[in-house]
Amino acid sequence: MGDLRPRTVWLGHPEKRDQRYPRNVINNQKYNFFTFLPGVLYNQFKYFFNLYFLLLACSQFVDELRLGALYTYWVPLVGKSLLKNKLVVLFITIGREAVEEIRCSIRDKEVNSHIYSKLLPRGSIVGVVIYTGKELRGVMNTSNPKNKMGLFDLEVNCLTKILFGALVVVSLVMVALQHFAGRWYLQIFRFLLLFSNIVPISLRVNLDLGKMVFSWMINRDSKIPGTVVRASTIPEELGRISYLLTDKTGTLTQNEMVFRRLHLGTVAYGMDSMDEVQSHVFSAYTQPPHDPPLSRAPAATKVRKTISSRVHEAVKAIALVHNVTPVYEANGVTDQAEAEQHYEDTCRVYQAASPDEVSLVQWTESVGLTLVGRDQSSMQLRTPSGQILNFTILQIFPFTYESKRMGIIVRDESTGEITFYMKGADAVMAGIVQYNDWLEEECGNMAREGLRVLVVSKKSLTEEQYQDFEARYVQAKLSVHDRSLKVATVIESLEMEMELLCLTGVEDQLQTDVRPTLEILRNAGIKVWMLTGDKMETATCTAKNAHLVTRNQDIHIFRAVTTRGEAHLELNSFRRKHDCALVISGDSLEVCLKYYEYEFMELACQSPAVVCCRCAPTQKAQIVRLLQERTGKLTCAVGESPRPHEGKQASLAADFSVTQFKHLGRLLMVHGRNSYKRSAALSQFVIHRSLCISTMQAVFSSVFYFASVPLYQGFLIVGYSTIYTMFPVFSLVLDKDVKSEVAMLYPELYKDLLKGRPLSFKTFLIWVLISIYQGSIIMYGAMLLFESEFVHIVAISFTSLILTELLMVALTVQTWHWLMMVAELLSLSCYVASLVFLHDYIDVYFIATVSFLWKVTVITLVSCLPLYILKYLRRRFSPPSYSKLTS
Repeated sequence: MGDLRPRTVWLGHPEKRDQRYPRNVINNQKYNFFTFLPGVLYNQFKYFFNLYFLLLACSQFVDELRLGALYTYWVPLVGKSLLKNKLVVLFITIGREAVEEIRCSIRDKEVNSHIYSKLLPRGSIVGVVIYTGKELRGVMNTSNPKNKMGLFDLEVNCLTKILFGALVVVSLVMVALQHFAGRWYLQIFRFLLLFSNIVPISLRVNLDLGKMVFSWMINRDSKIPGTVVRASTIPEELGRISYLLTDKTGTLTQNEMVFRRLHLGTVAYGMDSMDEVQSHVFSAYTQPPHDPPLSRAPAATKVRKTISSRVHEAVKAIALVHNVTPVYEANGVTDQAEAEQHYEDTCRVYQAASPDEVSLVQWTESVGLTLVGRDQSSMQLRTPSGQILNFTILQIFPFTYESKRMGIIVRDESTGEITFYMKGADAVMAGIVQYNDWLEEECGNMAREGLRVLVVSKKSLTEEQYQDFEARYVQAKLSVHDRSLKVATVIESLEMEMELLCLTGVEDQLQTDVRPTLEILRNAGIKVWMLTGDKMETATCTAKNAHLVTRNQDIHIFRAVTTRGEAHLELNSFRRKHDCALVISGDSLEVCLKYYEYEFMELACQSPAVVCCRCAPTQKAQIVRLLQERTGKLTCAVGESPRPHEGKQASLAADFSVTQFKHLGRLLMVHGRNSYKRSAALSQFVIHRSLCISTMQAVFSSVFYFASVPLYQGFLIVGYSTIYTMFPVFSLVLDKDVKSEVAMLYPELYKDLLKGRPLSFKTFLIWVLISIYQGSIIMYGAMLLFESEFVHIVAISFTSLILTELLMVALTVQTWHWLMMVAELLSLSCYVASLVFLHDYIDVYFIATVSFLWKVTVITLVSCLPLYILKYLRRRFSPPSYSKLTS
């Protein structure tokens, strides 16, 4: 891809080919068959804590560090869950990655099986230049697929580091209280193993499973059909978007162009007056010629023309200056060959790279001048009377982003007249056409109505003029040095004093519900930036029309700047304005980012809305990167390619794919918000579950002379984090504070999440204190109330712990789902049923006594009742923002 060696292409001699070209395939997979397992393992163990837990499990091979039977660490069916959980994490991760890779492979094969190039069976082909595989523009514009780690995962990692620090401190304190007696360094490792639950490895398991559930919910949502999650590792990131950057064409708009206006300078025709244009075209081809336009004398253009002839010339120019090709297809009644021979209207389809050009040709057909045939060297138009006009294509100059115009030289076969037609953006055409006093004003007026404006012009050439141009043009194309510059210079020699024919205005209509969606995003605290290649007036009009800029909001048009001093003055001018939307061109943006990157980004981020027009694709990528780096906040970039193949590739490479812009509202307000809040609740509850049992272990060790002896062994410790509490805890992924309809109706609820309050140091500290309180109450209560044997302490404390966890889940739940109730009852039933088989750890006869029941009840109530009371008081005197909406 980065190899820019020169190539020698042998035509007709495949045996001499000594270079291999890239395969014409698209590949969005992160791994292949051989790199899958090593790659997944590397991405897991490159993080310290995953490696840490693996080392803990491996430490059980050392006799001095072993806390139980070796099989309990290495057999995945039973035993204490250090390695088991690590294996569960690995299996889940490998399974998830395998599923995503298989789906990605299927999508890639589907795309690669399509044939996107169609050669029309007309004319002759000398050679075809085809870019394949990695050399495709769409592929080169796409970054390599990689594993993404979201902001939420980074925050969880940060909390895990704090827990690891606490683990080390507790272990050191325990050894210090033993006065570092004996082989104290081994005791430190034993305590690290003993309190390893402080850092919950099951947290990764639950979060990964939760992400899969959230992705499944998004894919199955019938209200946003066609939405696909391609990055299942970051669904909760959708709940914290601060900046949304969107393209205009095809994203906010439908990318279906409709012809709206034809302007001739002195007269304009809108949709309600197209019948007049049709009448003028009809009369031009049915009445005997008497107007000077058919004269081949150059001076004839200066003669005052009738409106009818001016309309006719404009329509004919629009019908000729394009790259559209009519293609005929069988329709069940007429086969392709017959349809092509007779120019059947019902079988004709227009093909072009741009929908703008198709809309112009479709309009000329609607007013009577129809493009019926085209090949490499000729073009055929049909008049209202059915006559076929033949034109020879002498030269064609395609549109480029740099030139912003395209031209064509044709010869009318009936008259021999040679004409150079050109159309392009007003910014470049203003210096090409003859002087006039209306072009700039009318272009601005049409752009302010949201129309995409093209300037159409022509220039009549004599045979001698064309032969002279062709000789110079061929010579320039054969140049070895500076070929592009020389070719452009020759073409520009023709682009002088051209006759201005007309302006065309096409409209790209907004997609359904774009306005309410943008309003939802704005009310949710999300700042929307529109990045487009359109001219400033068109972009500004679209921003107003889509309500990206509100009616009562001021707009600051950042004037064109080319130097550092001009940029400084304009930035100071913008700094003095408050709550003002910014509109800036790509050229000015480039100057500002070159000299005042920090200052510009600071001011732009304070603006309620930003519109970047005449923006190149590389500038769009640069803005996204700068926003992420400068603000540290989450950004969402939304775009769509007007070319089907590139659009498909972009969709396959995206994290999330939606079919319509309006689906973003529900994707963020409902799924993003729920995923983030559920992940936050789930992660903190898993931490609470681990800290509770770790606190009990710390109390137990401190009471029994700081011995590094585990409180619970064997199946008890495995069952605690699996079948006894796993289902109720994981059922929190189904919890929600408000209904989806309420979340859409009140997007202000989303704004609360942007501050990261669901998962913060404050909420983390609260859960730590709750865990310490409950673990201490359960352990001290069990030791205080037990009667004679140690197994009674185990029975009382473990049963109270299980009941406390089940009650805490019920305390945390905000909206009950029937699966939550099933999970609670199932877990409790599993524990009660398993007591019969736990006689090695629990006195079965003791748990059947009244003494056991009242002791467990008292301890559980003391550990949970105060929290229920605090929750009631908080809801009573300091209710959350959503409480009124749910009442």
